Amino acid sequence: MGDIPAVGLSCWKASPGKVTEAVKVAVDAGYRHFNCAYFYHNEKEVGAGIRYKIKEGAVRREDLFIASKLWCTCHKKSLVKTACRRSLKALKLNYLDLYLIHWPMGFKPPHPEWIMSCSELSFCLSRPGVHDLPLDESDMVIPGDTDFLDTWEAMEDLVITGLVKNIGVSNFNHEQLERLLNKPGLRFKPVTNQIECHPYLTQKNLISFCQSRDVSVTAYRPLGGSCEGVDLIDDPVIQRIAKEHSKSPAQILIRFQIQRNVIVIPGSITPSHIKENIQVFDFELTQHDMDNILSLDRNLRLATFPITKNHKDYPFHIEY
Repeated sequence: MGDIPAVGLSCWKASPGKVTEAVKVAVDAGYRHFNCAYFYHNEKEVGAGIRYKIKEGAVRREDLFIASKLWCTCHKKSLVKTACRRSLKALKLNYLDLYLIHWPMGFKPPHPEWIMSCSELSFCLSRPGVHDLPLDESDMVIPGDTDFLDTWEAMEDLVITGLVKNIGVSNFNHEQLERLLNKPGLRFKPVTNQIECHPYLTQKNLISFCQSRDVSVTAYRPLGGSCEGVDLIDDPVIQRIAKEHSKSPAQILIRFQIQRNVIVIPGSITPSHIKENIQVFDFELTQHDMDNILSLDRNLRLATFPITKNHKDYPFHIEY
C-alpha cells in the first residue's frame, strides 16, 4: 500500500462542531491518515484539530498523510488549482499528501467563467454547499462539458507546482480507470482509487484490476449499510467471527480490508470507536473467515446520488 497509512480516519458526515475533537482523539490514538473533501464541508474544523496537535508537539506535519478531493463543479482545468487552494486555505496547510478527483463526472460550474478568472479570492471564500449540486427543474444534476482526462492534466500540474504530493481518483469504475491509465502523455498515475467497499459490496473484480495496474484501493464506508433490514455490523457471520477473535464487529470489518491489501478509512466522531477502529494489527483472520465474509457479497450500491438524465454519459456505477 506504499506510503499511504493502512488505516485512516474518514471525516465524511462528521459535523463541524465535533470533528475537531475527533481529529485530536485520532492523532492521540495513532492515526496519521486523514481523509477529507471539500464536499464534506468541515475542512476548516479538521485543520483546526490537526494544527492543535502539531502545536502541542504530539505530531509533526511530515508525519501526517492528509487527503482531500476535487468536487464535481470544479472539473474545468482553469478551476482545479483554485479548488485545491481553497481546501488548503480551509485546512491551513501548505500542501496535501493526496488530492483525488471525487467523482469521474463534472457538474456545471457554480460561477460564470469571468467571475472565476477575475476573483479567485471570492471563490476561495464562498460558502460551501451553496452551489455544490446544480439542479435543473426536475431536480437532476446539470452536467458540465468536461472530460476527466483534461481534469487529470490540471491535477498533474498540482504535483509539479508542489501543492500536492500525490494524486488519485475516487469512485472510478474499471473502464474509467483504464481510460485514464491509457491516456497519451500521462505524467502521473493515480496512486489510489477510493471506492465504497464492504462485505455487502466486496468490489472483488475492481480491486483485482486496480492492484494489477499498481493502483492501490482505498475502501470508504467499510462498515457498510444494511441488507434486507440487517445492518452489516449486526450480520450473524460478522458477529460470530468477532466473538471467535474477541474483537468488535467493526474491527473484523476493518481487518478484512487490510488482509485484502486495501487501505481502509472508517469514520467516527465517538472517541471509543475511533480508538477501537485502529486496534486491528494484533490479530489475523483465517482464510476460512475471509471466505465466509466474502460470501456475504450482495453487490449492493448503497451510496446514492442525484444523477444526470444523460446517465449513459455520466455512469455512477463503480463496480467492475
